[in-house]
Amino acid sequence: MIPHLALLLVTDRRQAVRPLAEILEAAFAAGCRWASLREKDLSADEQIALARQLAPIAAKWSARLTLHGDAAVAAAARLDGVHLAGGSDAAMGRAKLATGALLGISVHNVAEARALDPAIVDYAVAGPVYQTASKPGYGPALGIEGLRAIVSAARVPIIAIGGIDALRVGELRRAGAAGVAVMGSVMRALDPAAEVRALLAALADAQSAFRLEGIGMRSRFLRWRISFSENRHPLFRDMR
Repeated sequence: MIPHLALLLVTDRRQAVRPLAEILEAAFAAGCRWASLREKDLSADEQIALARQLAPIAAKWSARLTLHGDAAVAAAARLDGVHLAGGSDAAMGRAKLATGALLGISVHNVAEARALDPAIVDYAVAGPVYQTASKPGYGPALGIEGLRAIVSAARVPIIAIGGIDALRVGELRRAGAAGVAVMGSVMRALDPAAEVRALLAALADAQSAFRLEGIGMRSRFLRWRISFSENRHPLFRDMR
């Protein structure tokens, strides 16, 4: 299960203005509870070594630390799960992980989203939703409607990625995203904790708005039922 108020911080030490250990410490202290190491230029042994260096920081804050890459490497590093590239064999990845480990995968279109098996995949990351400096030319931006279509097609939670800041969180959640993933905005931030707090506050505000909207809908439905049961509903007026 993905963390509540899903904010996934994806690392990229080449964009980072501070050591990854310092950025993760600041992000977790600010409330983030999920980070994924995306350092694919490193060898498997180097990724494992980096994961083992950063895992105690995540454990200190009861945060999840996963790996963007090979499930076997994630398992060897004893991380909390793996995020697979789009088109990967999710079933094969799942077989390499410990029971209870997270398994996610990237999707870029409705067909990929529709093919996801919730018995194997825990979540998917869809993007880029907006143009992003972290991955210029990675592909055409999905836009909000593209994200909405992917959410509708998928049977697993969808996390939005690409060009995301706190001001965009509300419309992403309204489009059905279960959470957001960020990379460069936190990696390049002079104050990563402030960036994380802003994103988490936006997620919390969006969650509260959904809750209030749900309460309002239930209240209107309850009033309609009472009116209906008492034969005061407009449908009955012409029958008297």
